[in-house]
Amino acid sequence: MPGLRCTSEAMIAQPFPASAWTRSKPPLLRFLDACLNEFSAETAGHVADYIPELSKADPAHFGISLATLDGHVYEVGDSRVPFTIQSMSKPFVFALALDLLGANKVESAIGVEPSGDPFNSIRLNAENHPFNPMVNAGAIACTGLIHASKGEEAFEQIRLALSRFAGRDLAFDEAVYTSESQTGDRNRAIGYLLKTNAVISDNVAGVLDVYFRQCAVLVTARDIAVMAATLANRGVNPVTGEQVLTPYAISRTLSVMTSSGMYDYAGEWIYRIGIPAKSGVGGGILAALPARLGLGSYSPKLDKHGNSLRGIKVCEALSSHYDLHMLNRSDDARNAVIADYDIGKSPSRRVRRQQERDILAAHEHAVRVIELVGVLSLSAVDYVTRRLAGQPRPQIVVFDLHRVTSTTRAGARLIAEAFEELAALDVTVVISGVRRASREWDSLREWTAELKNVRDFYLLDTAIEWAEDQIVYRYGGSIDFHETTELSEQPLLDGLDAEELTDLASICAVRTYQSGAKILSTGDPADVLFFLRSGAVHVTLPDGVRLATLTAGMAFGEMALIETTRSADVFADMAATAFEVQLKDFERFRRQHPRASERIMRNLAQLLADRLIVANTKVDILTST
Repeated sequence: MPGLRCTSEAMIAQPFPASAWTRSKPPLLRFLDACLNEFSAETAGHVADYIPELSKADPAHFGISLATLDGHVYEVGDSRVPFTIQSMSKPFVFALALDLLGANKVESAIGVEPSGDPFNSIRLNAENHPFNPMVNAGAIACTGLIHASKGEEAFEQIRLALSRFAGRDLAFDEAVYTSESQTGDRNRAIGYLLKTNAVISDNVAGVLDVYFRQCAVLVTARDIAVMAATLANRGVNPVTGEQVLTPYAISRTLSVMTSSGMYDYAGEWIYRIGIPAKSGVGGGILAALPARLGLGSYSPKLDKHGNSLRGIKVCEALSSHYDLHMLNRSDDARNAVIADYDIGKSPSRRVRRQQERDILAAHEHAVRVIELVGVLSLSAVDYVTRRLAGQPRPQIVVFDLHRVTSTTRAGARLIAEAFEELAALDVTVVISGVRRASREWDSLREWTAELKNVRDFYLLDTAIEWAEDQIVYRYGGSIDFHETTELSEQPLLDGLDAEELTDLASICAVRTYQSGAKILSTGDPADVLFFLRSGAVHVTLPDGVRLATLTAGMAFGEMALIETTRSADVFADMAATAFEVQLKDFERFRRQHPRASERIMRNLAQLLADRLIVANTKVDILTST
């Protein structure tokens, strides 16, 4: 594309021109296309030839793939052309060793410092250990540790682990393995140096055979993008959903990739690009940006450091254009709070009697609701706890987490510590909306298991309703679901005189419903009115969203006065009784008592207005926080 530039300098100055992009493609795919088109013209570099079989690679091959953490994979160019993984296997084998053998054993044999030397340097650190697992000496030592533990099964263990990272079964290239084995004298020298210094205890030939095989595993640019995304996703493959290795092993692996993944170009790489990465002399580069994405590229021509020349340009362009340098993060902890209010501004959907409403109105600040969103990091949780430090101090705090996608371990720990502090202040904590099982939430439950002030509800409205009940009880009110109420206590019938109420009672029948019974269904004819006499019912939309909870003394099905079919479902929360009146009989009553009819319609209008005010208040809270 003439005039389209993907170099970092050009991207800072101006975005890609819209005319250069095919409008039917998503922006990230158009970006990868633009990179492919521009960098294909790059002819510098050379194909690796110290392993004869690698020299047969087509220098024109160029493929790019990007995998997101929700499992979507973008691909352009030769993204499905297989090539050998080579040194890109090193971070995955290191992570595997940490999980299989334990961190103490691995970390006592292999260092984590940059060497500043080429990848195949025959040099150890001051303790006669490899500098890090990303150079050949460290990688061979890693393979040796696995070989000592698994013997003849070592290579299959490694191949299966690489396959789990890629999300598919990976084969290996027999020809490349044979070529590498026949020309691998430098690696043999490294192997014997490691054995001399007791880093390898097994036979060197057996260890190197596994090492040569792991380097000859076949992958594609798409595979390594998914593998990188698995690293970026704390070890969970975003395509398959499998937890491949532990977060501990992944975080330590990314750390070493950051400092040493690009050999003696590592410092320049992290300074300019700022994404943990690993290259291989087969022409691949993988880059894993934690909590963001994984990138894989394939182009066989290498620079003087042994890194894919076009691949580096792709990574530079991606980092610069989208400002992805890992040390240039701009997340604002304040964005974690999407809403913060008390029950005076947004009560539950429970329709309450006047006595309960009076108590809640007098103590509206006693319940604080904080709705959270996104990732709960340490800084986000710290911001939330500082918001709570103001006065007046609530008696109950509801944390709604249904929009929270994840929490860091540090965030979960700080939440638990905040809950402990609230417990010491006699503040009850209510959690709502925890949908998924995860290590972080399991840790949070473990840390708060001994606290008596923590409650857990799935729905936010249920949590707020429970909190309101506690305030009613604490201030002398009562919520008796088993009491029996009469028609005169119905808000919809407020203002009717004794004669009108007597005539209405004469056309009512008392019905009983068992707990869990479905009383009304969406789409049913709206031909009956109900006045709840005892118990409780809830009104829900067909998708399960709860609209209201009603207790004795409340009406339901009253929308029959203005609609012909039911628009919601009604279920009995417990054994309940209700006055039922057929709509045709009720209409006759209204004609006989025009004053009562007018009063009922005014009451209905007021009830609907009150519900609309509550709904609008909720919207205002969410849009203004």
